[in-house]
Amino acid sequence: LLQACGGGLVQPGGSLRLSCAASGRIFNTYNMAWFRQAPEKDREFVAAVRLMSGSRTYYLDSVKGRFTISSDNAKNTVFLQMNSLKPEDTAVYYCAAGKTILSTTRDSRAYEFWGQGTQVTVSS
Repeated sequence: LLQACGGGLVQPGGSLRLSCAASGRIFNTYNMAWFRQAPEKDREFVAAVRLMSGSRTYYLDSVKGRFTISSDNAKNTVFLQMNSLKPEDTAVYYCAAGKTILSTTRDSRAYEFWGQGTQVTVSS
C-alpha cells in the first residue's frame, strides 16, 4: 500500500529526496508522515502532512529548516526533501499513513500503514 524509495549514501551537508507512493484509497483518506529509526534507538517522528486538514505540516525540531514534507496529489505521492544532512540523520526512514488527529500526529501508534523503509546514511 505504501512504497518508499530514495534513500542512499550522502556526505554531510548533502541532500536526498525520499518518495512514498500510496494507493489512491490511502492518499484520499489518511494523513501521511515520515518516521526514522537509527540502530539501537526507538522509532522517531520526523515530519507529517495532514492531508485531511489542509495539508498542514509538522516537523521534528531538529529537522526544521532542513527537511520539507510535501505531496503530489495527482501522483498519490508524499516527498521528504532533506537538505543539509548530518551524520545524526542516519537511519532507516519509513513512510506511514494514519487517520490521526492533531494530538496523535507525532505518535507512531496512530499510524496504520507503513512502507518498507529506506536507508539513509550520512557519512564522509
